[in-house]
Amino acid sequence: MTKVLNLSIAALLLAGGVYLYADDDEREEHEHKRSAVVAKPMTPQEKSSVALYTKECGACHMAYQPQFLPKRSWDKTMKTLDNHFGTDASLDPQDHKTIQDYLVSHASKNDQMVDMRGAVALRISETPYFVREHREVTKKMVTQPEVKSFANCNACHTQATNGSYREREIRIPNYGRWED
Repeated sequence: MTKVLNLSIAALLLAGGVYLYADDDEREEHEHKRSAVVAKPMTPQEKSSVALYTKECGACHMAYQPQFLPKRSWDKTMKTLDNHFGTDASLDPQDHKTIQDYLVSHASKNDQMVDMRGAVALRISETPYFVREHREVTKKMVTQPEVKSFANCNACHTQATNGSYREREIRIPNYGRWED
């Protein structure tokens, strides 16, 4: 079951024009209708890249959608895998190249994305957009054992692995549905 789920997630990550659903429930239904996506079939190489990314990066944390960071951020992240937030996440050279190519080719086109200090963002949770969207979430909600940190998106965003971050899909463990 887990393998099927991971492959489904992987397929969604590269399904052509896949987009990330954000919040704002007032606009949500309109946006969903307006933004209908027709996914182009993945090539065997794309399927292989997504599967490798999901396997290697998803082994330790959610395999984040590449659109969360710009190319510069993914480049820097991939160059420092020997000390990836305190962990050695080094890969063999071919896997490294495959994953880096996947990330940068599907990265956000917003190359101006920076963290709150003005540096190239390496942590998604330090980007101004993330900070703004999570400003009302208390430390107590995040540090509880069921969530642990902001890096665990799918603890609260029930459809995060599918690329959907709609407010109506937010369930904070031990707090319930998010009401903005």
